[in-house]
Amino acid sequence: MEDNRLTVEEENVQENPRERRGRGRRDRDNSRRKDTRKKEVKLYEEKVVSIGRVTKVVKGGRRFSFTALVVVGDKKGKVGFGTGKAGEVPDAIKKAIEDAKKNIIEVSVTGTTIPHTVTGKYGAGKVFLRPAVEGTGVIAGGPVRAVLELAGIEDVLSKSLGSNTPINIVRATVAGLKELRNVETVAKIRGLTVEEVLK
Repeated sequence: MEDNRLTVEEENVQENPRERRGRGRRDRDNSRRKDTRKKEVKLYEEKVVSIGRVTKVVKGGRRFSFTALVVVGDKKGKVGFGTGKAGEVPDAIKKAIEDAKKNIIEVSVTGTTIPHTVTGKYGAGKVFLRPAVEGTGVIAGGPVRAVLELAGIEDVLSKSLGSNTPINIVRATVAGLKELRNVETVAKIRGLTVEEVLK
């Protein structure tokens, strides 16, 4: 009888460490998941404007790679764009996002629209931007819309007047946004008060 009891106790002792090990792994997995969730706090939102496939002709044949154009912004007056190139699409997008974060600019916004009319130019690309009444929305095409929405502009009228290449349109839009000045900035440059500028 005593021998039987010992064997039962030994089995219990052997089973308990396994259960403990199993629980330990689960706890570790849960802690890892919690850590990753905390890290996923995004400062900027991203929008992929275009993805293109490019070919390089080499001695052995053709090499294919992908280019990505991405716009990032916080919808609070900060926006930037970047390009990336890699053998796979996700890698190209990742590179483009990193590049875009290095090229962030601040945009002057008046309420939900832009302070004044402006025409942005870059190469053969031309983008005309005009302020709009609240409730109008973003009247713009793909690349221009991506830049304006991520800059936090909710009401604006736009028209592309030149090249329809996405990268040139994005660059022209950003060039236009850089030229925007609000009343306070203009008053400071001229050494006047806001009321005197508005007269």
